[in-house]
Amino acid sequence: MDFLSAASMPWLEGARQRLYAASSAERLPHSLLLLSKPGLGAEQLAQWITALALCESQGSRPCGACAACRLLRADTHPDSHVVRIEADAHQIKVDQVRELIEALALKSYRGGFKVGVIEGAELLNANGANAFLKTLEEPTADTVLILIATPNHRLPPTVASRCLRLTLQPPAAEVALAWLEHATAHLEAQAEDAAADNARPRSWKAALALAGGAPLLAAELGAEVEALDADMRESLGLLAADSVDVTLLAERWMRSNPALRIAWLENWITRRVHASLGESLWHQSAEPVRLPDALLKAKIRALFELLDAARDFRRLASTGVNQQLALEALLLGGRPALAK
Repeated sequence: MDFLSAASMPWLEGARQRLYAASSAERLPHSLLLLSKPGLGAEQLAQWITALALCESQGSRPCGACAACRLLRADTHPDSHVVRIEADAHQIKVDQVRELIEALALKSYRGGFKVGVIEGAELLNANGANAFLKTLEEPTADTVLILIATPNHRLPPTVASRCLRLTLQPPAAEVALAWLEHATAHLEAQAEDAAADNARPRSWKAALALAGGAPLLAAELGAEVEALDADMRESLGLLAADSVDVTLLAERWMRSNPALRIAWLENWITRRVHASLGESLWHQSAEPVRLPDALLKAKIRALFELLDAARDFRRLASTGVNQQLALEALLLGGRPALAK
């Protein structure tokens, strides 16, 4: 557990200062709900809070050097418990929640706090949320509960209302870009070969835009953005020319990070709308799009319809809807917006 990594993320500084002040005043909240879209470091912040609560240093905390911090680094601290969705599962199971509740009900092994973290808390099923509710209502002494969820979470109000909410926001673009350049340079300095350089795109702006301003997600995407950009442009060109089988195209997208492809599509549509209105913008592509006045309104209407369909598809991703069929419908319906 690299709980000190949160300190390297400037956009988390305000949250860390707030929680450090609460800890120093012995008022660390017993239940905390971190609302964050992916790639903003919510998991790293939860690790830092865990270390803040469990660190045994008499000085600045978390120190990273005491016995408790060493146990955390090795993921062997007996008072730290993390629940996340299991491989190939669609929900966090009630048995996982019950195991966490039982662990938190025990006396602290090291005589301090006990910390429980639930990553992806919106994936709790109804039984799991209900089982967790009593623990939130009647927490045991010296217990810290941290739930991580997306801002549009589906947590029951009875659960969310019993937590102190802390919403993480994307940093300003210049802050995110500076962090990405520094992080990559640090990796390259440590690398013995060109592997780290291969993960660096020609420009971080495109990766950051595709990640919705989330620096960690942009860093994860790396040079993949350029390959994805080329593939998506080719796919849309074939789709517009009616020279590709929509079923096969949807199947290929579903096998290769469909969420990222839909995010790319949303960004692409937004750029087309701005370009259609006569605005020249964008860092991912300087490709201008100028349309005859007679076609402008119809074209923009088709673009907005495709944008709505893409957003609907993204919202349906966590439901039981057949994603393959939904994507096929999106691609078929989007052809009018793609026509030249």
